[in-house]
Amino acid sequence: MEKQYRLARREDFNKIYRYGKSAANHQFVLYYYPQTELGHFRLGISASKKIGNAVVRNSVRRRLKEIVRMNADRFPGNFDYIVIVRKPAADMEYAELEKSLLHVFRKAGLLGKK
Repeated sequence: MEKQYRLARREDFNKIYRYGKSAANHQFVLYYYPQTELGHFRLGISASKKIGNAVVRNSVRRRLKEIVRMNADRFPGNFDYIVIVRKPAADMEYAELEKSLLHVFRKAGLLGKK
């Protein structure tokens, strides 16, 4: 995922957690907050140590970034997103992760047509 699409600053994370809305399923929690400065979305992924060791957490993170990259045209461009990974996601295959992540975006009403 390109640097301009990353959400990295602690202040941004805290603002989204505090003022943003959320949607969840068994594998992910999605926080989202509208922003007007940029013409594109930004994404942050949070995977705690409950998920597994560093290899597992980074593997899940990399797969999620690839899913978002491949479906970037379906996400509204004027939002900041934080995806919190829950434990069941660590054991899922790529196709299942994609289906689940798109489900949580659809549940939040943020997923457009392909």
